[in-house]
Amino acid sequence: MNASIGVEEEFHIVDVETGIWAPRAEAVLEGLPGEVFTTELKQSVVETNSAVHSSLSDLHTDLLGSRRRLDAAASAKGLAVVAAGTVPLARRSSSVPPTPSARYRHMVDEYRAVADEQLICGAQVHVGVADRDMAVRIMCEVSPWLAALLALSASSPFWQGADTGYASWRTMLWQRWPTAGPVGCFADGSEYDAAVRELVGSGVISDPGMIYYDVRPSAHLPTLEMRICDACPRVETVVLIAGLFRALVTHAREQLAARGAPACQMRHEWLRAASWRAARSGLEGDLIHPDTRREAPAPQVIRGLLKRVRPQLEAAGDWETVVALTEEVLARGSAAHRMRCVADQEDLLACVDLTVAETRGERRRPRSASATARRPIAPLTSSPGDDDAKGPDTAQVAGP
Repeated sequence: MNASIGVEEEFHIVDVETGIWAPRAEAVLEGLPGEVFTTELKQSVVETNSAVHSSLSDLHTDLLGSRRRLDAAASAKGLAVVAAGTVPLARRSSSVPPTPSARYRHMVDEYRAVADEQLICGAQVHVGVADRDMAVRIMCEVSPWLAALLALSASSPFWQGADTGYASWRTMLWQRWPTAGPVGCFADGSEYDAAVRELVGSGVISDPGMIYYDVRPSAHLPTLEMRICDACPRVETVVLIAGLFRALVTHAREQLAARGAPACQMRHEWLRAASWRAARSGLEGDLIHPDTRREAPAPQVIRGLLKRVRPQLEAAGDWETVVALTEEVLARGSAAHRMRCVADQEDLLACVDLTVAETRGERRRPRSASATARRPIAPLTSSPGDDDAKGPDTAQVAGP
């Protein structure tokens, strides 16, 4: 039987005319079921939670349905939703208020600019792993390949009107949180839980939900959650990543069962470097190959991942689907690449239009001449760090 799979997707809310963040989450979510649609730290971001599935086709149908319902709710308010790591155009990040809750208020007060600039969206994938000890051991096994999944998802080249030079600037923003990034190795669930309690006890984080490792066991569900990826404009990319992550988890579980012990002696200092490389390059440059720890073209690394998990993909009935989606993604290029092409040919508002259309599963339609004439926003030239500068149950964990 296939391991269960589920996805959480985060979406930006933007004004249709200007393409800028709109802090209207509560208005958009009116009338939508809270078990599927929910708020996030910032009022310009909403999250959807899929149901539990065993097949990628059912997951695809579910994600499409959630996106359509969310888009309809936003459209009724004169808004749109964007599944991407960042949106190209923005006001000052501090102008977007947090969602009113004691937890979020504490985060804003404690983390200041890090929380102020949490205007980013990711896609999290949950895979069912009934044994918590096994889930913790699997984390170490799958970690070397997570940067490749990040590269597949990269969709955040712009930040507050500037081209950052990165395919995933969201990664750079995300890794500023004290517990974000690669996870270490733990012998079992008890050792991992003790480490989490120590972190909470230190006062650096306030609760286990603030463990933002690239991969983590759910705090209250029998799943392993992968958190490294940008939100993806095209739902097919989310499905691809979900299929690959499930295959990695299944492969790791089988390897650990065959060895009879975790026996992980991997040095982890290169994992953050591999994530940086993927965030910088996306699919358009080199990645770090986990087998050699040397640079290799992204398609070579991605196809190496396919080869590694082919038996698991075939056993799940996912091989043909995943291969077809992989080749399509490699041919299209990353979302970051597509966004840059449109921005270069037109402007950043056209780039927003592209991501809105891809989030809807549509082709971008050119704006009318009158709408184009009203465009009030032009790219700014300040640096990306300047505050004044121009996608068992899935987890219901508030995140951040």
